Amino acid sequence: MDMKVDASVAAPAAPARTTREGTVAIVLAAVSVSHLLNDLIQSLLPAIYPLLKSAFHLDFGQVGLITLTFQVTASLLQPVVGHYTDRRSRPYSLVAGMSVTLVGLVLLSVAPSYPVLLLAAALVGVGSSIFHPEASRVARMASGGRYGLAQSLFQVGGNAGTALGPLLAAFVVVPRGQSSVAWFTLAALLALVILFNVGRW
Repeated sequence: MDMKVDASVAAPAAPARTTREGTVAIVLAAVSVSHLLNDLIQSLLPAIYPLLKSAFHLDFGQVGLITLTFQVTASLLQPVVGHYTDRRSRPYSLVAGMSVTLVGLVLLSVAPSYPVLLLAAALVGVGSSIFHPEASRVARMASGGRYGLAQSLFQVGGNAGTALGPLLAAFVVVPRGQSSVAWFTLAALLALVILFNVGRW
């Protein structure tokens, strides 16, 4: 009698588990695609250095300062953001980070002077520093215990974006000039939609 009761209780659990795994797989895919879009945008800036150098008559020191500004905001801020979000969960911080990146892209496409270029580079970097720690944490949450697989898929998305960015820059920005950087806001807007739904999850 007891054995029959146990079997009837256990039987409905299988569909729930399948549904949960399906949801987690969708979230992991969403985070990986958003990582692709984010890193595509991040790799755009170094790819258009020759164009910026020519358009703004920059020397190598000034180009280096753009790189320094971008790397300080994109890399050194990440531990600070990670520490903060670990202590205070912010589901929509991914949306906030991508919004900052979007503003940086728009500014980069219309920048009239070198100081504005530096500001645009800083904003794109800040967006990246907000994105990476929280997106990595979400990938782990969505891993279903398969942390290595989840992190690998997350990294594949980022690496694909880093590879695509310079290629798209060559086909889009180089022939059309600085203003065509605005086309990459479409990638940021798509990422915003994806990350908003990830935040809801």
